[in-house]
Amino acid sequence: MKGGSEMYIQVKNVSKIYTQNTVNAKALEGANLEIRQGEFICLLGPSGCGKTTLLNLIAGFEKPTVGEILLDGQIVNEPSIKYVTIFQNYGLLPWRTVQGNVELGLESLGYDKAKIRKIAEEYIELVGLSLFKKHHPYQLSGGMQQRVAIARALAVDPDIIFMDEPFGALDAMTRMKMQDEISGIWEKKKKTILFVTHDIDESVFLADRIVIMTPHPGKIKSIVNVPLSRKRDRTHPDFLAIRDKVFAEFEMKEKNKIEYYI
Repeated sequence: MKGGSEMYIQVKNVSKIYTQNTVNAKALEGANLEIRQGEFICLLGPSGCGKTTLLNLIAGFEKPTVGEILLDGQIVNEPSIKYVTIFQNYGLLPWRTVQGNVELGLESLGYDKAKIRKIAEEYIELVGLSLFKKHHPYQLSGGMQQRVAIARALAVDPDIIFMDEPFGALDAMTRMKMQDEISGIWEKKKKTILFVTHDIDESVFLADRIVIMTPHPGKIKSIVNVPLSRKRDRTHPDFLAIRDKVFAEFEMKEKNKIEYYI
């Protein structure tokens, strides 16, 4: 398995209950998960299975109702500048250029202008946008805007990158290209990445391990290892075998649900 030997992220018997108008809704129940530093983990499941809730809890945006989450041995109580989150909507400032958007996070770290410019240009080059660094977001395609968001996240040298279905709004071909991009970047930087998706092929292409979740309430059903080297071939028999294994996990879930109601 890739990553260090020590458990970096520990999710211990975590449940999350939301209350609205005195009605309780359990979004996540009894989640247990351990992640090593440098691992690429995909949280996979249908809408409403609690995968984004789990990501938000680990990132510190929300607190568990039951249980606890540890990052590097410390209980998570709030977000940290050591961790960044990338969403579907890119979050770029329209009045800033590509370079200006990538420099945004660096400015809060107190670096001088020369260092900020140098670091920003390094990561703009990493995502292949050097020729577009003076462009504004409206002049870029969706995939290019997402690359800017990734460059901005990486530029501040985070310990963990949280990605909540970041390619969900892209067309199929652009999405595959972005999967190639983030896989290549992970190879170079070896950041710990927690990636939310509902796409089975995407999870097999990206992850070291796939955490399969089931809804109502959200639970971690199983974890599938992906012992494939990169760059991964989506047509290779080993890739297809793992994809079939993940499909089988969901089929067993549906079968059990049907038998339960019968």
